[in-house]
Amino acid sequence: MRILLTNDDGIHAEGLRVLEGIARSLSDDVWIVAPETDQSGLAHSLTLSDPLRLRKISDKHFAVRGTPTDCVIMGIRHVLKGKPDLILSGVNAGSNLADDVTYSGTIAAAIEGTIQGVRSIALSQAYRHDAEGRFIPWSVAAHHGVDLVRKLLPIALPEGTFLNVNFPACAEGEVDGLDVTTQGKTDFALVVDERQDGRGNPYFWLRFSDRKGRLMEGTDIAAVRANRISVTPLQLDLTDHAAIKNLSAALGVSR
Repeated sequence: MRILLTNDDGIHAEGLRVLEGIARSLSDDVWIVAPETDQSGLAHSLTLSDPLRLRKISDKHFAVRGTPTDCVIMGIRHVLKGKPDLILSGVNAGSNLADDVTYSGTIAAAIEGTIQGVRSIALSQAYRHDAEGRFIPWSVAAHHGVDLVRKLLPIALPEGTFLNVNFPACAEGEVDGLDVTTQGKTDFALVVDERQDGRGNPYFWLRFSDRKGRLMEGTDIAAVRANRISVTPLQLDLTDHAAIKNLSAALGVSR
């Protein structure tokens, strides 16, 4: 099995090393094509106005000066010159739950892999804050990732569907099982912080306000907060099929 790995945290990210360990437990034909630098929050963006730079780091390890979507395309079309059997994206430093999937470069790489006709799985590791700051329990993904991916591989999925996996922010021995979940909903707003540089010119930082996830049963948020692994099937089709009948009636369009 040929596996292509990528992420949005960059080629030197700890989560990518964790993902490589997971992949090498499944196959000895593992390739990495990942962004040269952190590309978090760029979603499913393409680099169209600048050239892409590809740097070979070592055997089967490549860095692209571009987005996660660029990396998947470069991996398939140029580095491998063909489709792999599996694309794994991550392991992201931080969860990708609920509305976060629309911003996530980790998810975007799985989206692009699915568009290219390759089974794709995005993996993310939730973190917590302690007295020393942010703590990411990578051992959870490392310990549980291999068996989980192995179980997911033979499962038949509809065309255009990929999987979003989130590991909880607990000790590896405290994981309380696994849930197949729906995409949850968070209540937050992006805040614009205005600051000044050394010459008094304004600049701005975007940051998230306090996030309050709706703990609805069966959602990805509820599972991860209960120290359970969340597996959410997501799809490329963004059509609101339930709204088609009412919309057609209101516009006088027959269906």
